[in-house]
Amino acid sequence: MSLFNFLSGEFIDVIHWTDDTRDTMVWRFERQGHAIKYGAKLTVREGQAAVFIHEGQMADVFTPGLYMLETNNMPVLTTLQHWDHGFRSPFKSEIYFVNTTRFNNLKWGTKNPIMLRDPEFGPTRLRAFGTYTIRVTDPARFMVEIVGTDGEFTMDEISFQIRNIIVQEFSRAIAASGIPVLDMAANTADLGKLVAAEIAPTLAGYGLTMPELYIENISLPPAVEKALDKRTSMGLAGDLGEYTRYSAAEAMTTAAATPNSGMGASIGAGMGMAMGQQMTHAAGPWGTRPAAQAQPDATAVPPPLPVEHVWHIAEKGQTTGPFSKADMGRMATEGRLTRRTHVWTAGQDGWLRAEEVTELAQLFTVLPPPPPLDD
Repeated sequence: MSLFNFLSGEFIDVIHWTDDTRDTMVWRFERQGHAIKYGAKLTVREGQAAVFIHEGQMADVFTPGLYMLETNNMPVLTTLQHWDHGFRSPFKSEIYFVNTTRFNNLKWGTKNPIMLRDPEFGPTRLRAFGTYTIRVTDPARFMVEIVGTDGEFTMDEISFQIRNIIVQEFSRAIAASGIPVLDMAANTADLGKLVAAEIAPTLAGYGLTMPELYIENISLPPAVEKALDKRTSMGLAGDLGEYTRYSAAEAMTTAAATPNSGMGASIGAGMGMAMGQQMTHAAGPWGTRPAAQAQPDATAVPPPLPVEHVWHIAEKGQTTGPFSKADMGRMATEGRLTRRTHVWTAGQDGWLRAEEVTELAQLFTVLPPPPPLDD
């Protein structure tokens, strides 16, 4: 991390710092017990600043460049101690190098959900996460407020504090913004700028600035997202009645395709009853409502319509269907359905041979009447 050049006796003549860690913010030049010689060369590279500490007091801050540590370029230091006498004072000084480049791709996120009042959903909770960039703009203040005497200060030592500041200001800003949850994804850029502006005064007190703040994602709790998905599905379906009928039909189809399940028969019976009631209220026996029955009797409850079974056939490891009873009768007549053919319908306990099902066994026992005699 550092390079020491001992050019004359016991004194250090060249003071500089190179860093390849990418996370070190401040590094103290270690003297290993040697005093700094009067006239020593101090090299400060671009993206760095050097803070001179003498007798526990901040003497000067050096920006990028090459300096000779003499009294003519350190007037503040000269007044602190008798440096005009060629550094003959026994007191030692310290030099801290401060990294003034940007520290990029730093993560932040809400540890706990943020409570807010959404104009559309009411009280709700959300989480957010993103990245930010930090930079030291006032090395002297940063040394006094944050670093102190730490000889090697890294970004990890302050990132937790900065994340807390971001989350606090983000929570306050998003709660006061009045932006609906559904519109936040379209306003993340503006929210990021707003939060960064609110954080700026606090960071300035640390000698820091935040050039960039990004909000990558704003999410709702899983339960709210599930309810939102359901609401979206209802919106796509349109009319609530149509959506209910569509959902019931989907559930009945799923149950009918599930072997060894009695749910299909139950759903079918319930749907048949509901549809029968709707048809009874909508029309008379022949499709028109008689005048005498223009106003239906509220106490009359029509009987449920009979539920017709549909059948599946299993042959050679493959299933076909569903087939109505009329279809099954035609296949029995054509010889495609035999007594030993395996069949299944909703509510039936597994696959059975056709001859074992009472409703289908009749298809093989009914014989046609004898042919008429010729005259």
